[in-house]
Amino acid sequence: MVLQNDKYGMEWNEGVTPWGTVKLPEHLKCEVSRREEGGLVHERYTFTNTGDKELFTSLKDIGIYTPFNDDYTDAATCMVNRCHTHLWCGGEVAYICALRMGGEPPHLGLVLTEGSICGYSVERDFGKISNDRGDFILHPSPTSLAPRESFSIGWTLFPHLGMDDFYSRLGEYCPRYMEIRAQQYVVFLDERIHIEIRPVFSFSEAGVSIVRGGRKVDHKIESGRIVIDEAPDHAGEYSYGIEIEGVRTFCNILVQPEFGELLHARCRFIAERQQYHAPGSRLDGAYLIYDNEEQHLYYSARNDYNGGRERVCMGVLLARYLQENRDSGMEESLKKYIAYVERELFDKDTGVVFNDHGRDDSHKRPYNYPWMSLFYLELYSLYGSTEYLVNAYRIMKAFYENENGAHFYAIEIPLVRIVHELSAAGMAGEREELMEYFAEHCDFIIRRGTDYPAHEVNFEQSIVAPAANLLLQMYQATGDARYLEGAEEQLAVLELFNGRQPDYHMYQVAIRHWDGYWFGKRRLYGDTYPHYWSALTGEAFRTYAEITGSEAYGERAESVFRGVLSLFFPDGGASCAYVYPASVNGIAAGYYDAYANDQDWGLYFMLRDKGKSL
Repeated sequence: MVLQNDKYGMEWNEGVTPWGTVKLPEHLKCEVSRREEGGLVHERYTFTNTGDKELFTSLKDIGIYTPFNDDYTDAATCMVNRCHTHLWCGGEVAYICALRMGGEPPHLGLVLTEGSICGYSVERDFGKISNDRGDFILHPSPTSLAPRESFSIGWTLFPHLGMDDFYSRLGEYCPRYMEIRAQQYVVFLDERIHIEIRPVFSFSEAGVSIVRGGRKVDHKIESGRIVIDEAPDHAGEYSYGIEIEGVRTFCNILVQPEFGELLHARCRFIAERQQYHAPGSRLDGAYLIYDNEEQHLYYSARNDYNGGRERVCMGVLLARYLQENRDSGMEESLKKYIAYVERELFDKDTGVVFNDHGRDDSHKRPYNYPWMSLFYLELYSLYGSTEYLVNAYRIMKAFYENENGAHFYAIEIPLVRIVHELSAAGMAGEREELMEYFAEHCDFIIRRGTDYPAHEVNFEQSIVAPAANLLLQMYQATGDARYLEGAEEQLAVLELFNGRQPDYHMYQVAIRHWDGYWFGKRRLYGDTYPHYWSALTGEAFRTYAEITGSEAYGERAESVFRGVLSLFFPDGGASCAYVYPASVNGIAAGYYDAYANDQDWGLYFMLRDKGKSL
């Protein structure tokens, strides 16, 4: 499957199981036809009940393999010979937008033209751990067939120039297509739900039916659009069943409590239920994983379950929250956590940040340094003690001197924040020292361009996003145009990870597909829609909007930040990841993992952005 005029000759179809392989239940046969015409490929799968009784199917009974070439080798290969696969299984409106990871066209699209698809599964090569997204299996919607009765799934494969061009062509190749856009896919209770539906075909008022929760939804028809505008009356998922002239699809919106209520509930949950109290234990005061199924704290020395690393985000969130919302119980909790950090995770004299309690640094992990520096910067903003600023400075110095930081794409380096605070505090020498390190780091990123060094995953969104964010911050700090130009190169690659599917799990959420395994209780690989590190893309979009005045990037940033909020529940509980596919290697998925682990970074980013966007 190679596109015409592709100078790279990229193979868009690559997987363990061949394209078009069909998985069937007993008494169902499939006939496949395929034709090429004018640069397009049309495929049709016709399923027939060969038995003598009615045949009923469930979602995962039938599967059609479409193994797009979506895995991570080295960055240079990914840029030209791998694709991001954005799937939408929306019933009779379904499509796949496959984008070359480096962004250079041509790209490949698939749009459903016959039948209905309402889910997908993946089969992965677990030997490749986080680097293989797997073979995609599309599932026709559940149906029933009388003996000898048939139904068909048909689609068209077509080249396109990018995501905007892809969406503009869907109506050209699929006469039953309808575009669905929501003002926001995550909405707060004090806001309104606003959805616009634009069918490419003619319709009448009598041919429109919108249903949610078993009741009809009021709507208006304006200039060829169907408009839904309503005030939510409770928190939860609002799934809109849409039928226009017999064509059926859906749109999923999530309503959360007012942001301040959601934030307060989460911070209270952390302080009251995720802190370990055991005088005499090295873990006394630590913020730990909470098991929502069994309702208890959990710790393991295994890295992603331990007493440090990403879980520092709980302390960061509380330190930020308390700057505007004083709460004695939370503050007491935070102070106990500070004592734990300084006893077990951080050496004030050397700036070393340890991987786990007991000052255990048997596993070297540079990511830990900027997170701990940010923690102390938030404490500095909260309490004003210069000691906290000195700690933040020493941590970043140790990151560069001890961890080869200038060649590491660390997540959430607080460049602008720390140089501003050092300047305001009269610590000019320390500021200049860090600026030299930051300049070396940014110059390395510019030299590498899109030839990204492998980190814990060979290539991923949270390698590209830190590159973009650091260069944007350096431009803010220096005004040097080459940093902005370098950041724009990174942004062009970064935005390709994000999709536009009309579902709060996926809209403007970056593709990630391993976090449920490393941080979750069920330890299952598979697409995580959402995962909180998607918010790093929002940080890049927001900063770029501030620099350039781009309203479009500002709006996208807001959508990205909101996109991670389904990981938080009204009672203050949380989940580290939503594993989206119907199944992964035959194991049922489509669930929020039971562990509240590292997801609070997402809420922190939203809080930090609140003054700019809400």
